Amino acid sequence: MNGASGIKTTDICDEFAGSVQVCEPMFTSFGAVKGFHGTISTVRVHEDNVLVRDALEEITAGHVLVVDGGGSMRCALVGDKLADIAASRGLAGIIVNGCVRDARELAGIEVGVLALASHPLRSRKEGGGGRDETVEFGGVTWTPGHHVYADEDGIVIASQELHNG
Repeated sequence: MNGASGIKTTDICDEFAGSVQVCEPMFTSFGAVKGFHGTISTVRVHEDNVLVRDALEEITAGHVLVVDGGGSMRCALVGDKLADIAASRGLAGIIVNGCVRDARELAGIEVGVLALASHPLRSRKEGGGGRDETVEFGGVTWTPGHHVYADEDGIVIASQELHNG
């Protein structure tokens, strides 16, 4: 399962409005998969993507890696090589509070990729940051183990799974 989804965020909001969080509309879709869902895993980094790669190589298929890059617009945290890792391992998607690069290539990779913008400069490789922490951006709280649903209409977060596969 790659997390591709026919589940619509609008339907989730209609049915579960009182129990879900809706992310502010701040992301652009870069990956080939436009609608995806999965269990949240997180990394918190600042202009350094070592932990991003580590997480992509270790988290379970069907998960969505949420990368809190602090909204930095000074370098990219994910590019085509990392997106290829995510796709090959069956991850549903990557949501980056920061930038990606290799936008043309990302568009052909079968994984959801949402980010603030594209930036040509790669990040540092120092290994700083944290994993599996609750992070906050976009007006919502991203908690590891909770569920995220994303499509062309937006991003919705729920504390429990809202579908049957």
